[in-house]
Formats: sequence, structure tokens, C-alpha cells
Amino acid sequence: MRLMDITLAFPPLILAMAIASFLGPDLNHVMLAIAVVHVPKYTRLARGEALALREQVYVLAARSSGASAWRIVTRHIMPNSLASILVVATLDFGLVILTAASLGFIGIGAQPPTPEWGLMVADGRKYVIDAPWLSSFPGLTIMIVVIAANLFGDGLRDGLDPRLNG
Repeated sequence: MRLMDITLAFPPLILAMAIASFLGPDLNHVMLAIAVVHVPKYTRLARGEALALREQVYVLAARSSGASAWRIVTRHIMPNSLASILVVATLDFGLVILTAASLGFIGIGAQPPTPEWGLMVADGRKYVIDAPWLSSFPGLTIMIVVIAANLFGDGLRDGLDPRLNG
């Protein structure tokens, strides 16, 4: 957990830029950098959920009835913590897209001829006077996908939160 705390102490985009630039410009390296930056958030969330759920009555009942630790984790803790992790993942999806596009825009993301929105915006910058659509359409697409992902995450949170369901 201390390693996760150390990773969380750095700004995500700056850390992703450092990792991606150290590994070199490639789409696989960008995906690895984004994973390294975002995994600590899910690790902390999963640990917090597991610590909270292990004190629930049904987990204590399963433990007292002789269920193995593996059975308690797979049958009680994982299914009950999956909803919150899924909601955070959908809300984080937009941030991941923005991070990947930012890395592509500054040149340490995907390299041509690989299509990538940030790279398309950067390439369209050269022609913004004559053909503004070359950079505006990829930028609008990024914006629409990020907004859609956030709205989907909000809806999923509202649908999966038991306190809001009556």
C-alpha cells in the first residue's frame, strides 16, 4: 500500500508523461504508463471495500460456519465490492482518454501511421487556418466521448447505489 500511496502522490499526467517518455513513444508504452498511473486508485478502493466488508454480518456468519477464506473472498467480498469499482472505472474512463490524447498530442504517444485523437489534433494544428476541421473534429470527438463516459458513470452510480433505490 505504501507504493500505491507514493504513486498517488504524483500528478497523474506528469507521471504518465515521465513513464511514457522513459519507455519511448509507442502506443503500448502509453497504455502501460496509464495503467501504472491509474492502478493505485483501484488498489486503494478495493482494499478499502474489502476492509469494510469483512466486518459485515454475512461475512462473519460465513466465517463462523467454517467457510474458507477463499470462499469468503469470492462469494461475499468480491461481488459486493465490484459495483463501486465498476462505477469508479466508468467515471475514470474519460480521464484515461484525456491522458492518452494528451500524450499523443505532445508526441510521446502513438506514432504515425497509428490513428490516435491527440495525434490528429496535433497534426491538424499545422493547417488550422486553411482546414480547421482537421483538428476540431478529433477534439470534439474527445469531448463527446469523455462527456458520454462521465454521464454513463453517473447513471451507473445512481443505478447501483442501494441508498438511492428506495
